[in-house]
Amino acid sequence: MSVRTRPALWWRVGIALSAFLGLTLGNASLVYFTVQSNVIVLGYFIGAAYWMLERGTVDAPAPRLRGAATLYIVITGLVSHVLLQHGANPLPGLVDGPDRLAHWSSFFLHYVTPVMVVTDWLLLKPRNASAWRDIPLWLAFPLGYAAVVLTRNALFADFPLKYPYFFFDPTTKGYGYVWGQIAMLTVEFVVLAAAVVGLDRLGTKVAGKLRPAATEA
Repeated sequence: MSVRTRPALWWRVGIALSAFLGLTLGNASLVYFTVQSNVIVLGYFIGAAYWMLERGTVDAPAPRLRGAATLYIVITGLVSHVLLQHGANPLPGLVDGPDRLAHWSSFFLHYVTPVMVVTDWLLLKPRNASAWRDIPLWLAFPLGYAAVVLTRNALFADFPLKYPYFFFDPTTKGYGYVWGQIAMLTVEFVVLAAAVVGLDRLGTKVAGKLRPAATEA
């Protein structure tokens, strides 16, 4: 069976399309982690679709990079929904109000793309491709992002969008609050990274149970 007829290929094309729509329907700046993580996902899954066709396999390439992209987009979805939106329902803004395109952009960036990427990680190959030792490497990007934001703000007082997220803003509660938020988020990101590795193992079991009943996607 040709790779072109496999659901895995078209699911990954769908992920790239979702990230693309999220990035192009809105006008968010690259200064946001949301935008950066979706750019990473877009680039990875375009490359994945290309190499799947080139190699004639449903296995996604560069599994460590795939794990990193999965972690970053999970962070994006959870931080937005829990910390920024406080669990608010994202659906009403899609059909009502003057900023529907912005709501659709946010919906793709924070909900559709993360859910599709996690589904890909859970159900599609390769399996058992991540390792616990990958976690420090994966965390280098979000921690580096925080370091860049804080360093940039200290060096360039007139930089636009100095505080892309409230937990970077020391103007009301001071830097003690900022460092406390970063420490708390770091612990949470370690837990999420461990969950990504754990989902890889869980996905192996799920795929094993599904294989007798269906051909491999």
